[in-house]
Amino acid sequence: MTPSPAAVLARAAKRFAGETPIGRKRRARKMARELAETHPDAHCELDFTNPLELAVATILSAQTTDVRVNEVTPRVFKRYLTPADYASAERSEMEEILRPTGFFRAKTDSLIKLGQALVERYDSVLPAKLDDLVSLPGIGRKTANVILGNAFDVPGITVDTHFRRLTNRFGWVHEDDPVKIEFAVADLIEKRDWTMLSHRVIFHGRRVCHARKPACGACTLAPMCPSYGTGPTDAAGAARLLKGPRARDLAIHAGVDPDLVPAAAIVTPEAP
Repeated sequence: MTPSPAAVLARAAKRFAGETPIGRKRRARKMARELAETHPDAHCELDFTNPLELAVATILSAQTTDVRVNEVTPRVFKRYLTPADYASAERSEMEEILRPTGFFRAKTDSLIKLGQALVERYDSVLPAKLDDLVSLPGIGRKTANVILGNAFDVPGITVDTHFRRLTNRFGWVHEDDPVKIEFAVADLIEKRDWTMLSHRVIFHGRRVCHARKPACGACTLAPMCPSYGTGPTDAAGAARLLKGPRARDLAIHAGVDPDLVPAAAIVTPEAP
């Protein structure tokens, strides 16, 4: 008789209940290595060609999808090339351009103020230090770490909604505060891997470990995850939940028949 998902989850939780700090670190690093094999295509999904463009795109990504941001930024980047362009932007024009991203008035305000701060305080050059970045309008620790890791090659951990959800499910942390999560994970994972780990966890959250119903039965992390059983554990039920252009590859990597993955899953847009 197949055990219920609740029974499987209880068994998994019990298995990791007595885990020591060093045991957690070893398991976290093993899971990180598995994520690297599962998502070899992981990368920053925002389109940019320079640090300023990445800063702008990341600010625009709040409360919307990267796909939507990438639809809007070509027009933004063509119209506003320098911090001075943002600083002197005509508000109503920028608002109209940013409207599809949502919260366009607040985002317009952030970009204009960002341009002004860069012109006045940093000689129109986006700084490459965390303390300087978080002092700028519209840039918090999450945005700063995205910029540092992807534009300046400075390792950083990006704690977005996916990263927060998954690191708690993985049992790496038991925190809701993004800063506490960042520091806790930094203690588990080697610094050189921080940026790519962030991408891989986010990819996993968007494609496999969904918020409402994770694809537990088609997840390569299942043997190491205390939350195994939160979603369907049968191959057919789990495979239907896989998403993204590599959904069938993800199934194969997890030992699941790729034909169980519906064609629609391969072209499903990513979640915010």
